[in-house]
Amino acid sequence: MRRDDKDETKWTFSKLAHAASATLGKSTAFAAACAIIIFWALTGPVFGYSDTWQLIVNTGTTIITFLMVFLVQNTQNRDARALHLKLDELLRSVKQARNNLIDLENCTDEEIDRIERQFHALKNREERKKVNNTRGSQSGRNDKAKA
Repeated sequence: MRRDDKDETKWTFSKLAHAASATLGKSTAFAAACAIIIFWALTGPVFGYSDTWQLIVNTGTTIITFLMVFLVQNTQNRDARALHLKLDELLRSVKQARNNLIDLENCTDEEIDRIERQFHALKNREERKKVNNTRGSQSGRNDKAKA
């Protein structure tokens, strides 16, 4: 997909969240976070394990956690959208698929429940067919053995 030159220099929340999730999802980011906590813990005796010393890590982790919630949610929303579009394309391209499933994520809970019941019924029907086919092939073998 082609983007305009203006889009390349313009930073949006989506681009920032994508870059942050790509960077913060690496093992080096985890190692850096662990190093910061270890450094903080080692400075405890220097500061006499004071309330201020404890407040630093509590405040820092609270702020980071608060911001990461939005980054994680943005990443999940983007991934879910992309996955739904890919599945929609597959459903659209398969002739035997039900096209009414394409917008399933926009259905009400009741509609999704109804479709889920249809799939459970379909699964049960297929399982009964397997059992009946297995019984039929076994009885055929027994008939040949008797003859």
